[in-house]
Amino acid sequence: MRKKRQRFEANKFLDHLIEPGKPIYKNIKGKWHACYFRNSYPITLEIGCGHGAYTIGLAKIFPKRNFIGIDIKGDRLWKGGQEAQKYGLDNVAFLRAQVTHLLDFFEKDEITEIWITFPDPRPKNRDIKRRLTSTRFLKLYAAILIKSGLVHLKTDSSLLFDYTFNLLQEQSLELGDYTRDLYNSSLLANHFGLQTTYEKRFIAQGIPIYYLCFSI
Repeated sequence: MRKKRQRFEANKFLDHLIEPGKPIYKNIKGKWHACYFRNSYPITLEIGCGHGAYTIGLAKIFPKRNFIGIDIKGDRLWKGGQEAQKYGLDNVAFLRAQVTHLLDFFEKDEITEIWITFPDPRPKNRDIKRRLTSTRFLKLYAAILIKSGLVHLKTDSSLLFDYTFNLLQEQSLELGDYTRDLYNSSLLANHFGLQTTYEKRFIAQGIPIYYLCFSI
């Protein structure tokens, strides 16, 4: 608990972290390019970014793209903010907010691409609407993405993969590349060698990694 409090206090001084209490928090919608990144590079959003390893990794590989990681856990975002500051990554931001509030922070066409990396699969039927690829969330993503913007899903859950795959077909959304075993597929090179903490654990346990991308 003490460590959490220390991180919450440190977050107040991290320029890469946008959270409640900072003036920019309530005024950033539609202004990411002008007021934060100060460039016109496309923006990729990572949903439920945790400690921000994927966001940081992508930002290092693509300096002429912008990356935002969103999560509600301030102690996790502290790690990402520290890393961005350490490496001087001007193309990275972390946003402390609920994913359900995306429309409070982003305008239509402000986001080019979305990554959803190892979300909670919410296996119980009563929690289907809380799955980050449910119809409820797909509508949110569509409201902020450019036309034909891509959404990527990486998961260890066959249930979440099958649910998402079937939902996309039901809604006649454009399905791109997909695989039920990323590390034994031709798609692996497209993932740039980036792995989340959870992904490393799953791989060590021999659990296959599922991947698919689609357009909204």
